[in-house]
Amino acid sequence: MPALKHIQTLRAALPWIQTPLVISAPMKNIAGPELAVATSEAGGIGFVGPWNQPGDLAHRLKESSELVQQSKVLSSFIQKPATPSRPEILPIGVGIQTWTGDLRITSEILLSVAPAVVWLFAPRHGQAELDEWTRGIRQSSPQTRVWIQVGSVAEARAAAESNNRPDVLIVQGADAGGHSRTRGAGIVTLLPEVVDALEPSTDIEIPLIAAGGIADARGFAAALVLGASGVAMGTRFLASREAIINPGYQRHVLAGSDGGQTTVKTQLYNHLRGTMGWPEEFNARGIVNQTWRDHEQGMAFEVNKEMYEADMKKGEAGWGENGRMATYAGTGIGLVKELKSAGEIVREVRGGIEGILQATTSALKP
Repeated sequence: MPALKHIQTLRAALPWIQTPLVISAPMKNIAGPELAVATSEAGGIGFVGPWNQPGDLAHRLKESSELVQQSKVLSSFIQKPATPSRPEILPIGVGIQTWTGDLRITSEILLSVAPAVVWLFAPRHGQAELDEWTRGIRQSSPQTRVWIQVGSVAEARAAAESNNRPDVLIVQGADAGGHSRTRGAGIVTLLPEVVDALEPSTDIEIPLIAAGGIADARGFAAALVLGASGVAMGTRFLASREAIINPGYQRHVLAGSDGGQTTVKTQLYNHLRGTMGWPEEFNARGIVNQTWRDHEQGMAFEVNKEMYEADMKKGEAGWGENGRMATYAGTGIGLVKELKSAGEIVREVRGGIEGILQATTSALKP
């Protein structure tokens, strides 16, 4: 299916979106209803991230519904249920880490109000677990689209060839912040290989969203050339006014540069915070700080944990170059230099693409 047809498919399912399509990623405990609604209001798709308990989704959807109802732009895009037994569909998305999720609780919540998209990520039991979630979501809310995040060609093929095929694949490269596959390729090689693997000759037609290391219009333009129908950004939206984020965390992101050297992928911060049990194929990328430097120099885990917990009590001072708090962010931190609203970010990124592509095309003319 040509890329243009993929975009038309997305528009038909999600009528409020504007293209090129910008998506704010479902960052856990950071991407809340305000960020999600503001992104969708600007013509993107905003995602509410996972919260600490599966049942927290009900509160987040209720808050999102109230914000959407108040929006002059989005209120007309609420899909009313065709029958009393079907949920109201909101023009936002939600993200779910399936390894910590509860399908029964989630399915019950989606019976009353549901997002237009559910983004599934991080299964403990691979495609079989994602299939189970996909079936459950579609049973509770048939109008909700299911997107699945993949980090390898094998994962992409498994999802696309499944009998419970998702509506969209988010192809995440290794430069992404937060949690991703321990072993992975950058988006520049991963995305075109996924495109090739899902060529029309395989009878697989599915839109692809690029993620991981994209923070501005230049990265977006490249992703479009590589075969994406849109891009999802997380690190860029850490510096949005609507993000639920400690100011110290936000300042550390804004001060960052040379992300390939100043970020690291590790489970250390998870373990220091008491988060155990992540599937072994995953770890998390964050900005190097004193915690990591002490770990590299051989500090015992128990001592590091004690110092980490002490910094948790310092508020904003716990973050920064000499702080100890987990500061999950991608290699694109050097491209994130200004705090803006989510709407400004969406419009800035979307608006810069045409000029970049036109300039590139002109430069190639003899």
